Amino acid sequence: QVQLVESGGGLAQPGGSLRLSCTVSGSFSGISGMTWYRQTPGNTREWVAAFTSGGATNYADSVKGRFSISRDNAGNTMYLQMNNLKPEDTAVYTCYALIRLRSGYPRKDYWGQGTQVTVSS
Repeated sequence: QVQLVESGGGLAQPGGSLRLSCTVSGSFSGISGMTWYRQTPGNTREWVAAFTSGGATNYADSVKGRFSISRDNAGNTMYLQMNNLKPEDTAVYTCYALIRLRSGYPRKDYWGQGTQVTVSS
């Protein structure tokens, strides 16, 4: 069974840093469209950062220059390095991926369980 498991959330002070991880576990033939989202209570889910199909990275204007995403060599783990954190970055961060379970099968949406990031002094 394929799962996306996040880790690395917690409490940080304004100006501090945190690094989130999202690991895809289970059996699958391919991963694409890995993306980080975040959501605060009462608000819609906001796109934060993503890999394009060509492997480039895109960032929301609100995090550009402060956050960066990367992947391990196997491509199964995605990281979100968050620097110069601000109180408005407080949210539940969730990772997403399009995963093909077997060659020739359609890709499916998979979501992690979410990890809380709180930025406060």
